[in-house]
Amino acid sequence: MSAGEERYRDALDAAAGHARQWLESQGTRRIGPSATASGLAADFGGPLPREGMPAADVVDYLAAKAEPGLMAMPSGRFFGWVIGGTLPAALAADWLVSAWDQNAGLRFATPATAAIEEAAGQWILELLGLPEGSGVGFATGATMANFTGLAAARWRLMADAGWDLDGDGLAGAPRIRCFVGQERHDTIDLGLRYLGLGRPAVVPSDRQGRIIPAELDCALDLALSAAGGPVPALVCLQAGNLHSGAFDPFAEAIAVAKAHGAWVHVDGAFGLWAAAVPELSALTAGLRLADSWGTDAHKTLNVPYDCGIAVVRDAAALRSAMGLHTSYLIQAGDGAGDPFETVPELSRRARGVPVWAALKSLGRDGVAHQVRTLVRRAAQLAEQLAALEGVEVLNDVDYTQVSLAFGDDAVTRAVTERIISDGRVWMSGSRWRDRDILRISVSNWSTDDADVRVAVDAVREALAAVLG
Repeated sequence: MSAGEERYRDALDAAAGHARQWLESQGTRRIGPSATASGLAADFGGPLPREGMPAADVVDYLAAKAEPGLMAMPSGRFFGWVIGGTLPAALAADWLVSAWDQNAGLRFATPATAAIEEAAGQWILELLGLPEGSGVGFATGATMANFTGLAAARWRLMADAGWDLDGDGLAGAPRIRCFVGQERHDTIDLGLRYLGLGRPAVVPSDRQGRIIPAELDCALDLALSAAGGPVPALVCLQAGNLHSGAFDPFAEAIAVAKAHGAWVHVDGAFGLWAAAVPELSALTAGLRLADSWGTDAHKTLNVPYDCGIAVVRDAAALRSAMGLHTSYLIQAGDGAGDPFETVPELSRRARGVPVWAALKSLGRDGVAHQVRTLVRRAAQLAEQLAALEGVEVLNDVDYTQVSLAFGDDAVTRAVTERIISDGRVWMSGSRWRDRDILRISVSNWSTDDADVRVAVDAVREALAAVLG
């Protein structure tokens, strides 16, 4: 007998109440957590209790004890790493995904979630101007989205080289030469390592972190010369540098790569969404000429964690790299393919449903407005902070990232520590171009003028306190 709604009512009511309190607190609460993981260990650990606790009491306990250890990432004053907030429709849809509890791998078994994710995938292709008919998969985040695109590249490059990757593995296979920009995100290297492709060749970048096409041409020529002829090659480009927000020159770099027969993958964790904004077209010109793309919907689009999106022009290569066929999996038989054939996981939640809800609630114009607003807020912050004595903006603020320095590294580190300790905003420290920096990422749809003012005040006062 199935559990009736009354068995869930008290726990769900409690969870909804605590969720509302948490969301309502974002405008005024301290951004950073006030407790540490080790300090919370006693509340959540110890021996497993012999007797259980009523479900609603568990939820109350969980919310009360976890609260000091939570970071206000949904706040408009959170500028750390590259983490977005959550749109209302996406959050509510994600609750439904948990309640529905569908294993979203098979179209035959879960036709509703399969249809929703297919629609979301088609909308993404339309919105970003990516090739019609591309395969789309919903992974955990940009790391696995990039991994998925790179896995499809590996399969296709091996097949074109006459190697049976599925049957013979990598031992004795032709080596795939991989090329990355000097300032790529390290998760690209991680994905290549997961795939057994080894350390990539590093191509110089300019002062904003953009790969230099002429240097890529030289690197590819050198690889061909050393090999004595054509070799399987994989070039990884970037839409949105972590520190500067800069975009690689796609048209030129992809033309170079294609002239050498290379597969081109684009890491667009937060920058791919710029393709939805007509006035940002200079940043993304040529982007659609690549072969695969990876992004995070929980960054610029603002859906709940976790949701990466992999897009592969060669849908057959994607399914060949990711899929499997076994007797106990009942396939729909309509030729459309199953969701599990597009990502590394066989069992997973329906991550594409919140993406669909976000896109449905915003529409094409709403997505463009959301991205445009993030860019405008970053420009506001850069302009107002650059006007402060002792503040240096290090990057060209063309997108959503702002990198600051305050004289020498010691002062920059001290200002960063004071801002985090103050708690009104969160900005993360980093190191870029041989300097310690304070990095601001504008990724939350709810960040407004008031949040910008608070952020500028926090930086001004932290700098004054350090210098004073």
